[in-house]
Amino acid sequence: MKTSRQDIKPYITKDHSEIRELLHPSLHGARNQSLAEAVIAPGARTERHRHRITEEIYHITRGYGEMTLGEDQFAIAVGDSILIAPGTPHCVTNTGAEPLHILCSCAPAYSHQDTELL
Repeated sequence: MKTSRQDIKPYITKDHSEIRELLHPSLHGARNQSLAEAVIAPGARTERHRHRITEEIYHITRGYGEMTLGEDQFAIAVGDSILIAPGTPHCVTNTGAEPLHILCSCAPAYSHQDTELL
């Protein structure tokens, strides 16, 4: 299965980030996980939230910002990867002047039903 970013329409998730589902079970051949690209505008922040079931991995591909993961806050930049365990509150702030791009891998696949705003 092959997808192309330019062919995928973005949508806004519950945490208010713009997402493109690059591979998702409801749309493509994936079975147990999803891969999406999140784009966060300069100065914007996602809503603090958690996923009770889903484990996430974020990988920063463009821009920089600040990650809140549980009680910790730390800078994030291109090349950084962050593991978000199920149940861990988290959010991201774009502290840069350009859009922040994050690849988001979720297992099981992302679902609005597993997203709890805090």
